[in-house]
Amino acid sequence: MPDLFDLVSKWWKHILFLLLISLAVTFLMVSIAPKRYVGIATALPAPTYGTDKLGVFGENVETLYPGIGTADDLDFVLGTARLDTVYSSAAADLKLVHYYKVDPEEKNASKKAGLILKGKTKVYKSDFGELKVKCWDANAAQAADMANTVMQKLQQIHQDVQTANNRSMLNNIGQELVKLKADYQALKDSMTARSNSLLSAREQNLVQQIQEYERLQRQYSLMVNAKPQALIITESASPGLWPDKPKPKRTLLAAAVLSLFFGLLVALILERRRMIRS
Repeated sequence: MPDLFDLVSKWWKHILFLLLISLAVTFLMVSIAPKRYVGIATALPAPTYGTDKLGVFGENVETLYPGIGTADDLDFVLGTARLDTVYSSAAADLKLVHYYKVDPEEKNASKKAGLILKGKTKVYKSDFGELKVKCWDANAAQAADMANTVMQKLQQIHQDVQTANNRSMLNNIGQELVKLKADYQALKDSMTARSNSLLSAREQNLVQQIQEYERLQRQYSLMVNAKPQALIITESASPGLWPDKPKPKRTLLAAAVLSLFFGLLVALILERRRMIRS
């Protein structure tokens, strides 16, 4: 196998030619490639006790729960971020059917615009446990609006789910409370002055249950009205000052490294052929 220095000294013209051609082609492609700005919205998971009745009304809340949620709480949000409905709804709010030049008369035009938006969006969990929403577009302001809208959609979906669960529980508690009060009233009507202690104990038990359900009803009613957020948006996306894509310096450097490696490989092949012939 020839020495690397000898190999370069013999074939440096070919290597240099390949390098210059690669850089010229790469520079041309980078120059004509459409510029893309990025909008980045950042959020943290809301504290778990904010959506949990036992956490809100339990004792020692400050010692039991942290100020924010854990990074694992974002896994459900990341799962939701894969749904096409999130982006279809965001596309409708942003009027992307017209922006992406999708025929409004076309069937599922909003869904098609949403899929385009989904292809230009990345939702992920950072190493610091943050939720990041990145959107790319040729217009810097539009990219920021896209990222903020998608983030708001994710927050709203999980907030609505939690509120719906609390509302369902509140409705069930109300129905059970009506039954308990009816049982209590029936027991009172059947009791006489000579009623035994068993009926009196039953009456006391019903009173305690009614009081407990009324307490739960007040607590769940507060949770429904409060509508605790699932995400805490720490930084809304703002229009970028410079394009995020393409990256000329990084791309040219990568092209130079690859072309040098490929040039050395070609020179090695040519040198071996020359040695075989000789």
